[in-house]
Amino acid sequence: MVLKLFGNKKSETKVSSDMEKQRRYEALVRAWHRDLYRYAYWLTKDQHVAEDLVQETCLRAWRSLDSLQDDNAAKAWLITILRRENARRFERKQLELVDIDDHQVADDARPSEEASVEQQWLHKQIMRLSPEYREPLVLQVVAGFSGEEIAEILDLNKNTVMTRLFRARNQLKEFMDNQTSGQRGALNG
Repeated sequence: MVLKLFGNKKSETKVSSDMEKQRRYEALVRAWHRDLYRYAYWLTKDQHVAEDLVQETCLRAWRSLDSLQDDNAAKAWLITILRRENARRFERKQLELVDIDDHQVADDARPSEEASVEQQWLHKQIMRLSPEYREPLVLQVVAGFSGEEIAEILDLNKNTVMTRLFRARNQLKEFMDNQTSGQRGALNG
């Protein structure tokens, strides 16, 4: 009687395939984890929620890694998963409505943190943009995607994306011009 110490060819191939999938997944996570977190944090402004979003994104990426045909498209693929995970967050969450008059609003801005104040102001202005303009701008500025990649992620025509980016920048410029002229008016009295 001969004992078979190793499995058959089919099981060896399966183990090899699983190991290759694991290596591919780890390489993708290593390469894009920072960008995913940065984008998630920009969307949520909450470290813990951003970490959860990235974790859920990575979990979904693992489950559907076989559907990623081209590793060069991995960043766009992962950002798309993250965007969908963020949307799912709001689908699951029933927001509690409160009367704003019942709560005191704290002013956390500190004059000594000028850069932080400017960054908060810019974030606020970007959030004023309608989602159709805001999302392509954030994908370009925060995540570093090209117009073609943004078009693929948002499932839009590249010309549409470029037009929206142009309009988003113009609206931000108008916000800045309005603030500047408002400050000059206040100084001139």
